Amino acid sequence: MPKTKTTFFCQNCGAQHAQWIGQCPNCKQWNTVVEEVIQKEEKRNWKTPSNTQKVVSKPRRIQEIELNTEERIITRNNELDVVLGGGLVKGSITLLGGEPGIGKSTLLLQVALQIPQKVLYVSGEESQSQIKMRAERLQNEDSNCLILTETNTQQIFRNVEEVQPDVLVIDSIQTLYTNNIEASPGSISQIKETSAELIKFAKETNTPVLLIGHINKDGNIAGPKILEHMVDVVLQFEGDRNHTYRILRSQKNRFGSTAELGIYEMLSDGLREVKNPSEILISEKDTDLSGTAIASTLEGVRPLMIEIQALVSTAVYGTPQRSTTGYNLKRLHMILAVLEKRAGFKLGAKDVFLNVTGGIYIDDPAIDLAVVAAILSSNQDIAINPDVCFAAEVGLAGEIRPVSKIDQRIVEAEKLGYKTFVTSKYNKITSKNHSIKLILVGKIEDAFATLFA
Repeated sequence: MPKTKTTFFCQNCGAQHAQWIGQCPNCKQWNTVVEEVIQKEEKRNWKTPSNTQKVVSKPRRIQEIELNTEERIITRNNELDVVLGGGLVKGSITLLGGEPGIGKSTLLLQVALQIPQKVLYVSGEESQSQIKMRAERLQNEDSNCLILTETNTQQIFRNVEEVQPDVLVIDSIQTLYTNNIEASPGSISQIKETSAELIKFAKETNTPVLLIGHINKDGNIAGPKILEHMVDVVLQFEGDRNHTYRILRSQKNRFGSTAELGIYEMLSDGLREVKNPSEILISEKDTDLSGTAIASTLEGVRPLMIEIQALVSTAVYGTPQRSTTGYNLKRLHMILAVLEKRAGFKLGAKDVFLNVTGGIYIDDPAIDLAVVAAILSSNQDIAINPDVCFAAEVGLAGEIRPVSKIDQRIVEAEKLGYKTFVTSKYNKITSKNHSIKLILVGKIEDAFATLFA
């Protein structure tokens, strides 16, 4: 019997300490350090290593290594496939995080019911009858999905060896535990050990594994940070539970881009894929209102039209307020300073509020010109023509700078029916056959004269 050893882990950041302390020095959180029992013993395989042979890997020249294309499983969920880079890579580990009630289990159950291959959906949080009720709401009767309610990894792997699924879904990693260590489910030790077992299983059997992860009060995935380093893909499912729209982002992807974005609408019968994101990012209004401008942005390779709303008013309490929703506050301060210094607009004594509609956060500098247009429109109380779209970066000298992939932005604006596209005159526009009217400007003064002449 190996000697039992205890150590102390921070439940917030996963840092390990030799003794109990009130405040974790890494994350500065109080009363998060707890004692856990760890046991020094030989690491076991994900299954009993009876017939396994020890394979010794040897170093090879990089020229001798064959480049194999990753085999992918198409999930039939277009938004998820786009975010993943074309589907689930065989042998990959995908971690999906999000707030409670945001729809993580609904999304993966919906995906499990749509995949044509055999899927084993393991739930440690809900009973089989509860999952059946949710599956009936999703209205997918022709499915090759098997449901298992289990939290012990040894029992899960026994079922896996018997069923031999093509895809394994775990809901959630915080509910699993292994007999290899003596610690409660959800503890740092159990999360590290169960994750290591699942990763070893995925790599040895070439089976893709989808994990659901809880998040802590700071919005990060609960458990040790090493969990996000160990997996191949980290997805974040976000949105306001008071609204129907959900956004799927990729924070890490070893097999594709991390700039892709998936948008869903939460309905009573499941998550609906939003094919045209502009339908939720641009609000409908009967009359033209001042303080709104349409910007063209890119999320990965997908162009999006978003609406920028600005409100400029006289400061009531003496000190002007600056507030943003979905936009970088420091960048707003920079743009206001440029308007004050370079263009002569007196905004220093006024409150400025900025909002990106649709509940998403945009960090693309190409929306700078739309932000400037919305602020000036609200300050002058003059509405901008709703058929005008903007895409340009604003520099500290007041110049209008070019942005990347301008042709894709113009084509998307044409497709959605916009009549005018305002951008920098320094952009290299390859195609000259655009039906949309292009207005090329070089300074903020030129844009103001064009819009509010």
